[in-house]
Amino acid sequence: MAKTLGIFISSDKHLDKIIEICKAAKNKETDVNIFFTHLGTLLTQDPRFKELKDLANMAICNVGFESHGLKQPVEGIRDKDYGTQGRHAELIDECDRYLVF
Repeated sequence: MAKTLGIFISSDKHLDKIIEICKAAKNKETDVNIFFTHLGTLLTQDPRFKELKDLANMAICNVGFESHGLKQPVEGIRDKDYGTQGRHAELIDECDRYLVF
């Protein structure tokens, strides 16, 4: 069974660090699941956000996303991955390790 790292992102900062962590996890054969909420949803507008699409499974809090006037689609986020905080709860349960930004 693969190791899994969960990352909860509610900040619009630290995208460089998040990308570095995801690359390191991939090199260690660790799956990464990311959940973006609140200000973290603004990271989807950064041109470097697309670097995460091959490094992690990503989901977004749709309420937080829409509250910032953001619109779908976002590269790397599937339609079914716009959800609720319930997805965040699943992330916690599914991961061996968990980081918060």
